[in-house]
Amino acid sequence: MSETTAISGPETAMQLTSSKIQLGDVELSYHRGGRGRTLVYLHGCDGLYAHARVLDRLAEDFDIIAPILPGFERSQLPDWLDSIDDYAHLTIALMDKLGLTNVALAGASIGGWIAAEIATKNQSRIGALALVAPVGIKVGPPDRLDVPDIFAMRDASLRKMLFHNPDKAVQDFSTLGDEELTAIARNRETLAMVSWEPYMHNPKLARRLFGVDVPTLLLRGSSDGMISQNYIEAFSALMHKARVQVLADCGHFPHVEQPGALCVAIAAFAKL
Repeated sequence: MSETTAISGPETAMQLTSSKIQLGDVELSYHRGGRGRTLVYLHGCDGLYAHARVLDRLAEDFDIIAPILPGFERSQLPDWLDSIDDYAHLTIALMDKLGLTNVALAGASIGGWIAAEIATKNQSRIGALALVAPVGIKVGPPDRLDVPDIFAMRDASLRKMLFHNPDKAVQDFSTLGDEELTAIARNRETLAMVSWEPYMHNPKLARRLFGVDVPTLLLRGSSDGMISQNYIEAFSALMHKARVQVLADCGHFPHVEQPGALCVAIAAFAKL
């Protein structure tokens, strides 16, 4: 079942095909468009539509497949799905069902965490891995958070931590409709459910990354207050084919502040 629809987001120019696929008892929605090497793109905590400009640009170089993770936007959320691990297995099932091979797998924030988990479980369909501001590991002392507690912050402090230009990140919720407000609330609720305990990491992931045997690019915004340089360097050091690249003038959301630079970096790394 599919239909052509425009992804609703800022400055969205292209149209992608919106499809649904049955994976066990999950009806997964995903968008597909473009041509070239297949790139599976996993969105972050802000949902898929916030990545619209990046999907548009990447579709010039790649055959983009971008699922809407269950519980985000208007997607269904089965009562058994409550962890990043579940998302990883679901994405593997999606790649298997579509018969994908030698894909570039990219993920932002928790999407990067999911992508890293996938690579530790099954690399047979992956040819390149791009992790944008990923969370998911624990590298510091057990009594100290590696990733700041975003659920305990006031909005102004959170914007300052996440954005290079926090004043531009202010959103007027009074201008949004009920559907948009519901999607924002669902995104936040689902993020809390899958990342709260243990907070923003899988205690075993750092021990498993040694087995990832595909070229990996880790990207971090220069002003990212959520993912420190030490954190992403530690992440990279756990994989023997990984390197780090810093994107200037952006924070935790390069797809919002520097979508062009983000697409150039991913394309230069992953395009065949």
